[in-house]
Amino acid sequence: MRYFFFLTFLITASLSSQTKYELIDSKWLGNRELKIQLPRTYDETTEQVYPLFLILDGDYLFETVAGNLDYMAYWSYAPDAIIVGVNQKGSRSKDLYISDEDYFPLQSGAQFYDFLDKELMPHILKNYKVGSFRAIVGHGESANFINFFSFNKKPLFQAYIAMSPTLSPQMSTYLSERMTSAKDPIFYYLSTANADYKENRESIRSLNTKLEVIESEQLFYAFNDFESQSHHSLVATSIPKAIQHIFEIYAPISTSEYKESILPLGPSDVVDYLKKKYATIEDIFGVEKQILLSDFRAISSAINQKESFKEFKDMAELARKHYPESLLANLYLGWYYEGAGSIRKAIKIYQEAFVFDEIDGIRKEDLLYRAEQLKAESED
Repeated sequence: MRYFFFLTFLITASLSSQTKYELIDSKWLGNRELKIQLPRTYDETTEQVYPLFLILDGDYLFETVAGNLDYMAYWSYAPDAIIVGVNQKGSRSKDLYISDEDYFPLQSGAQFYDFLDKELMPHILKNYKVGSFRAIVGHGESANFINFFSFNKKPLFQAYIAMSPTLSPQMSTYLSERMTSAKDPIFYYLSTANADYKENRESIRSLNTKLEVIESEQLFYAFNDFESQSHHSLVATSIPKAIQHIFEIYAPISTSEYKESILPLGPSDVVDYLKKKYATIEDIFGVEKQILLSDFRAISSAINQKESFKEFKDMAELARKHYPESLLANLYLGWYYEGAGSIRKAIKIYQEAFVFDEIDGIRKEDLLYRAEQLKAESED
């Protein structure tokens, strides 16, 4: 039992060491407390930038969002991200105050909106290496509040996670109009549950009927209506679902993606699929992702099934770019030359693998052995 508590303490200490607390002095709100978690890979000396997740109700949402993002990033299902939580304990009602007439932020609510828009975001962008992709997260009243940012001509955020939003009147209409007219990619995640607050659930389900029928290449929408969840417990289930939705294309090639999207392609389109996947990741999320070895394996398997070995030349170029010190490019180029009947070139490429690093279970001995096999076969 003592070892369990000691281990728990170490884990807790490790997690807390990644989070720092910061006070920002607002001319509208006075001192406001932030929670900030930087990526494990964060380095001020590099040019790398990171997506931003801004979390309202940070006093209770921050750790759940930060933990899920850190876990997903560890397994390459999401990029490393900068996570900023705005603590609202003791000020939540004032922060989220809206007008009874036009239902937009008013008085203290307008001040909180301006704080986020004109003070906090510039502060974050100035002091941290934030890229072009930004998400905002809320729950209940704060989930309703985040929607106001989507109505700007040039929205600060490209992704919205609205968990059981307490929707203000007309919000469903405003949102459906906004999502229909989107000119740039926008991600929207919405959730409720069967034991959610009744008024929330009814208005959320009504909003879903409007959003789910929108036909737009710019809108990436997902909705969950959970069983056996309440207004509060649905948060723990919603957050990983939302992250998976937003970063679906960022994730490794799955079995279903392989079967449904890759295998039906023509031989010449298989490698293009891989290139486009990673180009889209860079375009949307503003990060250059190294092609995963598992994705190399998936595309190689598809090429082998189609018996179109000329595609391995393109694979070799990608491998040399993403893993320049490894022998992966030699393997693919050797397969290409074998398929083309250029046995001498294949032998040479396999032999040159000796000076490169082994990778993904591919050994130098394997390639040298293949070179000897080809030599023996060519001499017969």
